[in-house]
Amino acid sequence: MSVRTAEKPAAQAVSWTQRLRSVRLYVGVAIVLIWGLGPFYWMTVTAFRDPDYTFDSTPWPTHVTFENFRNAFDTSRGNNFGKALANSVIIGSATTVAALVLGVMAAYALARLTFRGKYIVSGLILSASMFPVVVLVTPLFQLFTNIGWIGKYQAMIIPNISFVLPMTVYILASFFAELPWELEEAARIDGATKLQAFRLVMLPLAAPAVFTTAILAFIAAVNEYLLARLLSSGSTEPVTVAVARFSGNDPLVEPYAAIMAAGVMVSIPLVIMVLLFQRRIISGLTAGGVKS
Repeated sequence: MSVRTAEKPAAQAVSWTQRLRSVRLYVGVAIVLIWGLGPFYWMTVTAFRDPDYTFDSTPWPTHVTFENFRNAFDTSRGNNFGKALANSVIIGSATTVAALVLGVMAAYALARLTFRGKYIVSGLILSASMFPVVVLVTPLFQLFTNIGWIGKYQAMIIPNISFVLPMTVYILASFFAELPWELEEAARIDGATKLQAFRLVMLPLAAPAVFTTAILAFIAAVNEYLLARLLSSGSTEPVTVAVARFSGNDPLVEPYAAIMAAGVMVSIPLVIMVLLFQRRIISGLTAGGVKS
């Protein structure tokens, strides 16, 4: 009897401990969700609210209207949101493709090849990602002014590549380093060259990491504002700059509701893309994190 009575409190203690851990887990998840989704929810609520009630503090949609979305595309007010969306797609796509082409080759070389100065190159690439963008504003503006690139796509694409490329190399190099050497050696034994082994064997295996890197690179390029604000013109400005320049009926009143509507239209495609491909994104980010 004494043994049974001693085991029962211990089992109850373990049960309470597990419940407490579960409660803390759910509370932590709830805090993170509120912190991350709260601003997006309030932006959405304001986007569907009548402009006269923009500053209404009601936490759910009131005075619902679609006028803000029409105002965002209204070119008569000087807003060129549609063109800015297309510009962002062009800049983001070009940046992503160039960063992937260069990043895949650089990451594979750093992960699979042995050469002099390998770790110095890796350190330089990593340090480039920590370089503050604001320091580059004046030199890039002066350089692109001298060569006549201000207001052209390449003035934003080339700096974006330099910002996105270190992240691309960092993610892909860690993945390539964990791929089994035996697959490459087997391809070489069968008569494939190093380039063929990379293109036909190793690159397909790296598809999850490449896909993840492409999404992150595209989002980073689309979200860039500082350089785009100074280096773009009315015909090439991306959506981040166009939204900041929104104007409404009254030039003295900021059209917050239309800005919120534009933010929703920009954010929703990215959110849908991440939700649809979240499994690939997670597998790409965690790939190579565990050594066999």
